[in-house]
Amino acid sequence: MNQLSASAMLSRAASLRRAAAAAFSTAAARPETGLYGFDVLRTAKGFRRFVDDAIERSDELVAYIGQLPPSAEIVRAMDEISNTVCSVIDSAELCRNTHPDKEFMDEADKASMRIYEHLQYLNTNTTLYNAILKAESEGVMLTEEARRAATTLRVDFEKGGIHLPKGWPTRVILVLLVFHLSVAKSIISSMADKLEHVNHLNLEIAQLGRKFSENVMNKPGFVDIYPASRIPRNMQRHFKSIHSIKPWGDEEQRNQMDTTKQKGLRIVTDSGTLSTALRWVPDEEVYLVGNSEPRENITVLGKLINARDELAKTMGCKSYGDFAIRPNMAASVDVVMSFLKDLSGAVRHKAGEEFKRIQDFKRNVCNEKSAKLEPWDEDYFIGMMKSAVHNLDVSVVAAYFPLSQCLKGLNVLVESLFGATFHQIPMGDGESWHPDVMKLSLHHPDEGVLTLLSEGGDDCKTQITSFHSSKIMARLNHWDVETLFHEFGHALHSLLSRTEYQHFSGTRVALDVAETPSNLFEFYAWDYRVLRKFAVDETTGDPIPEKLVKALNASRNMFPATELQRQIFYSIMDLTLFGEQGSKPMDTISTVADLRRKHTSWKCVEGTHWHTRFTHLINYGAGYYSYLYARCFATTIWQEVCQGDPLSRSTGSALRDKFLKHGGAKDPSALLKDFVGDSIIINSGGGIIPDISSLCKEVGL
Repeated sequence: MNQLSASAMLSRAASLRRAAAAAFSTAAARPETGLYGFDVLRTAKGFRRFVDDAIERSDELVAYIGQLPPSAEIVRAMDEISNTVCSVIDSAELCRNTHPDKEFMDEADKASMRIYEHLQYLNTNTTLYNAILKAESEGVMLTEEARRAATTLRVDFEKGGIHLPKGWPTRVILVLLVFHLSVAKSIISSMADKLEHVNHLNLEIAQLGRKFSENVMNKPGFVDIYPASRIPRNMQRHFKSIHSIKPWGDEEQRNQMDTTKQKGLRIVTDSGTLSTALRWVPDEEVYLVGNSEPRENITVLGKLINARDELAKTMGCKSYGDFAIRPNMAASVDVVMSFLKDLSGAVRHKAGEEFKRIQDFKRNVCNEKSAKLEPWDEDYFIGMMKSAVHNLDVSVVAAYFPLSQCLKGLNVLVESLFGATFHQIPMGDGESWHPDVMKLSLHHPDEGVLTLLSEGGDDCKTQITSFHSSKIMARLNHWDVETLFHEFGHALHSLLSRTEYQHFSGTRVALDVAETPSNLFEFYAWDYRVLRKFAVDETTGDPIPEKLVKALNASRNMFPATELQRQIFYSIMDLTLFGEQGSKPMDTISTVADLRRKHTSWKCVEGTHWHTRFTHLINYGAGYYSYLYARCFATTIWQEVCQGDPLSRSTGSALRDKFLKHGGAKDPSALLKDFVGDSIIINSGGGIIPDISSLCKEVGL
């Protein structure tokens, strides 16, 4: 963290938010309300009532569904249950991760667990399951989306194990009740126990995931660096200043009781700060500490692997990976692993060449012919090489990306592509957790208000929050601009979706394609035709030079195989950890180390376990591969649809009408083929993989 006081930081943040607000037009009226616009959340304890109301309403809907004949109304009512419960889940999760008030965080945490327990009850409710089963089988759904919704709901129920009792037909049990009462009772008890066991495992998995994430947040570790001059002066503001008594050279001097203090810096080794620090100083200690915390997660991850594996086997799958991937386009671990290993082989040679270039550069800089490249060298020497070749100064680049202009860039995107504009509207008193949170409406001249976007509540709101709440600064680095555009891609997916059921809205799609819009909009952050529209030096008013954008792109393209290889390694690691388990508990440290040696050019430092802070193992368990799927899809879409004229209305119409507006309401493979063409996907081993030719072209393979 920098050295500003809390009050100074808030003051600075306020001025930045006001500057950002100038990018948008404003409207009037400030109604009094509760957090995120929910009246019930005027106080922290309102979360208790929020949960009570959601449970009461969902129970009413369950009773209502139980009285309905097979019809599309069953799907609509279930969709309302989903929306009711998700409103609480999304609000509680956002609050407990962003709210500055501990009481709100604690109440949101309790609410999150309560509503999750109720969700498990709903997922195993036979009234709901039997209703959707009958409605689906009797063919009463009149639209494609309704039929898909019914099927999706049934599959969701069965992922919770509700179908397990179907293993013994009712007629068989009735016969046993007549002739073998004790056997029948045993079977019924076993079936009930199995379903209850699945519920217990799902709750355990949720609690372990929460514990893993809390440990990452609360136990990042730290390193004290002396003297402070080891860190470049312009970067010292990112870290906390510390002081120690400066030691004297000999005993006589030490006896003089001198109180001269030596200035140092404390580097808290959370992932973001660690990356920043290693970019400026290749320090072994910083690397070791940063990649060895939190140690508690070694045990937590082991328990999570076991619980997920037991759940999968109870559900009839050979591994959690297969259980998680089965509903996706990929269909099985074997399909994904084959795809990843083929890609790993394709990138290995080029990644090896890049590694050798970095190592040769280090040897030249250090004047040591036999110097070896260490893991803590990577960010430092790659950054040095990029700066040396392309003469890029981070501060010069950042001058073109003041926060207000970057937010104006989002307006440029929606106006150019979709003919819509953002308007800032006032937050109601009590609606936000901080006075500088912005609330925007997306307005179309023909269609009116398309939707509201604010930093709270649903998926798209959370995405924008995750960016702003971590960047209290006047200017953004270019990689922050890329992050903003990535998250805005998620937001647009939700903002522009037009589905009959909220269950399919926006990012509620098959995991294989969920990251496609976000990856696609990253390309916009690198295109000069886009950047020149908003990237302006705030002091001179000059737009960003094309030469500078070319240098940024050339810098990005210096080590593309190294980054791709890293993503492949992450994906294979994820699938291996949640793949088939042996007779003995997995040693995740040695397993990850072996995979790193096999699938990257970099060695693993003994004793480190960076994967215990890799929270994607929680949120994307056995699904991290979807980032690579999405990157392949997004690269093809960019090259085939967007690159020719990225800001044209025709490009925007294609994006919206053929992709974004459908959310999860259409089969993803059919959606992609209709949007781009049949070649974007390939049938392989009973599943679907992306065509990699566009990605290979981008990386230069």
